[in-house]
Amino acid sequence: MIEAEHLTKRYDRALVVDGVSLSLPAGGVTAIIGPNGAGKSTLLSMIARLLPMDGGRVLVDGLDVTRTKGDELAKRLAILRQENGLSVRLTVRDLVGFGRFPHSKGRMGASDHAKVAEAIAYLDLSDLAERYLDELSGGQRQRAFVAMVLAQDTGTILLDEPLNNLDIRHAVAMMRLIRRAADELGKTIVVVLHDINFASAYADRIVAMCNGKVAREGPVATVITEEVVEAVFGLPVMIREIEGQRTCLFRR
Repeated sequence: MIEAEHLTKRYDRALVVDGVSLSLPAGGVTAIIGPNGAGKSTLLSMIARLLPMDGGRVLVDGLDVTRTKGDELAKRLAILRQENGLSVRLTVRDLVGFGRFPHSKGRMGASDHAKVAEAIAYLDLSDLAERYLDELSGGQRQRAFVAMVLAQDTGTILLDEPLNNLDIRHAVAMMRLIRRAADELGKTIVVVLHDINFASAYADRIVAMCNGKVAREGPVATVITEEVVEAVFGLPVMIREIEGQRTCLFRR
């Protein structure tokens, strides 16, 4: 479970996250949506302790993230950032092995190698395990990074725009993997998304942000409404239900 209380972040005079309070239950997929500059990625980074907060606090499984030792927090919470540049040439197996560092401290044992193999297989990367990352397609490379996060074996996973630079086929495959990890492995997954319809199709809960604040949060049916989407994105829309799924259509 993630509890954020009055989270605030400023850059100079700009208030990027403005007193956000959230309680996200354990299990399932929560999508954070909103326009550029809404504070989505900043909020996620503060939850993961990648950015210092100017106010408020975050509890993960009851632990205050600012007071918990790094190795202890890394056993409970994993994050995949938006940008994942690497300065060294790594194979898929090498990269996924990094996810075991909080447990192995660089000295991997049999159980660590087993977790790496499980994550590689789960992301359908077994045939590519010895390939270098720069030899892979964008979709394959993104799956390798998700496998690294999965190998960390935490109960909570934060994903910051994991669909960046993916075409529609690979984006759908990624969202199916995220949904499957929540359902089959019991993970709590929080994902920042730009696409409203992906959020509607694959998430259990949605947090809609605008101007650094939470405009609405809750189950899909209470957030993906014409009133909320128009207020958050500033565009006239139509919401239609197709085979039980709420779909957002933008008016001409």
